[in-house]
Amino acid sequence: MRLSERIAAALPGFRGYKEKELRRESDKLIRNHLYLKLIKDKDNVRSISQRIADKRYMDVLPDVDRLVAKMDRITEKVNHASYGYSGFYDIVKIKEENLDHMIAYDNQLLDNVNALTESIDAVKTQLMSGDYTNLKDKIQGMSDKLELLEDAFDKRQEVIAGVTA
Repeated sequence: MRLSERIAAALPGFRGYKEKELRRESDKLIRNHLYLKLIKDKDNVRSISQRIADKRYMDVLPDVDRLVAKMDRITEKVNHASYGYSGFYDIVKIKEENLDHMIAYDNQLLDNVNALTESIDAVKTQLMSGDYTNLKDKIQGMSDKLELLEDAFDKRQEVIAGVTA
């Protein structure tokens, strides 16, 4: 028996503790991945904004500026949200089964971020080819996807508390 297996066998409750820690680490990895993808997306939106400014499409710039500000807010929200686990002395305890729900929910959030990334990449590719048509609609589409992501992320707190499944 390895040392960790002997400890798990000897200490009552250790296996549950270890499983909870692994879930917490999984949740942390998913969230860090979301955060890094959003940072890259934000950089791409800034690149889009620069191209639009260079071509003097001034009617679209306020929309892009609002999109960048919204991305800043959401990115920081993802970066600073709790990891879905409370320590022994924390006031709010997160039940172990709720951690599984959170991991599934965070995976759904990843799908939302991927949809946003695809939308941003499509607009960036369009602009790089010199096509500046329908910019206002495309930026609104990105903003809508971002709002859906933010709404889903805000509901994450309910998932942590076990209010929603």
